This record gives sequence, structure tokens and C-alpha cells, in this order.
Amino acid sequence: MPKVALYSQTGSTLGEIELNDSVFGIEPNNHVLFEAVIMQRASLRQGTHKTKIRSEVRGGGRKPWKQKGTGRARQGSIRSPQWRGGGIVFGPTPRSYSFKLPKKVRRLAVRSALSSKVLENNLLVLDNLTLEAPKTKEMSAILKGLSVERKALIVTGDVNESVALSARNIPGVTVVTANGINVLDVLNHDKLIMTKAAVEKVEEVLA
Repeated sequence: MPKVALYSQTGSTLGEIELNDSVFGIEPNNHVLFEAVIMQRASLRQGTHKTKIRSEVRGGGRKPWKQKGTGRARQGSIRSPQWRGGGIVFGPTPRSYSFKLPKKVRRLAVRSALSSKVLENNLLVLDNLTLEAPKTKEMSAILKGLSVERKALIVTGDVNESVALSARNIPGVTVVTANGINVLDVLNHDKLIMTKAAVEKVEEVLA
């Protein structure tokens, strides 16, 4: 089973913590990770694109010229698709891009993402993370004590409003609960910081 150092929120080492091998110690499946990222990014698309067809474009109610005798091609409306300012043929319409992956595949993707952080030595486990009041300065000090200088994802066991409010003004830092952990967030941040309670909750669900 993989072991990582256990830190206090001041940055001091308290010992080691043993992680579940089936959650944090598997060989990452890159194809499943790719599919999970595509699924999440697709669900984030608004899909509000819209072009007007010929019946929706303003104007064009009168036939431009008579059917015969002009020598020109017959036309029924100046808002036909071949006209400048006319309707668009087969243009995009509002739609949802979201799709679903099987439950086992989604879980494998999360396990692969977590295991990749362990392999890269980018997983930090804290014994506890508590703040009496929202203070960005205190959160910055905690991250500095953990030698975190780049993008970091903080995962807490339960909703911790003080931690969330303290971190939201720090560029590149995101706070989620153990229930909200996802592949895109894990891969999009350089460091993964989890509390001991969050590790236990994730192992309980994914093991």
C-alpha cells in the first residue's frame, strides 16, 4: 500500500499515512482519464449557439422579380440562403453537449487521477485543516508552509466555509469537499491537498 507523509496545517511532519491501494495505488488508465475529461468539459458547454433560418430572417416577403422574362435566375425571396443576409442552412441550434459514462468507468477515472498524483509525489495529506474565521492571509501562510507555490486543489471532508472563503481570493487555489472531487479538478491543479477526513471518505466510496 502506498504511504505518504502526514502534515499539520503549519507544515510540520507528523508521520506517515497508509493509503488504500485500490484507490491511490492503481496504474492510471490514461484512456479513461481522457474520456472523463471530455465528458466534464462537454457538460460545461452552454450550447446556446443559434443561427437564423430563412423563416426567421427579417425581410424578404416580396418576390424580388417576376418569374419569367428577365433573363435572370428565378428567385422567390431575398432571404433565401444563397443571398447575402439570407438564412443559414444547417446552422447550429441550441443543444446540450453532455453525455454520460458508465458508473464503473467514472470511478476508475477518479481512482486513476488520484493515483497519478501519488506517483508524481503531488499529494499532500493534512491531519486537519481548520480556520476560526475567513482569513486569506492565514490560508496563504498555510500554503507557504506546505511549499505550495502553484495551482492547488484543497479537498476537505465536509463543507468548511472558513476554508473556502479564505482560499477563493488566492489565484489557482480551489476548495471542494470529498463528495465533490472530480477528475478535471484533480488533473487541472499541480498539487492535491487532502485532509485525513477527506481521504477516509474517498476511500470509503471508491474502495
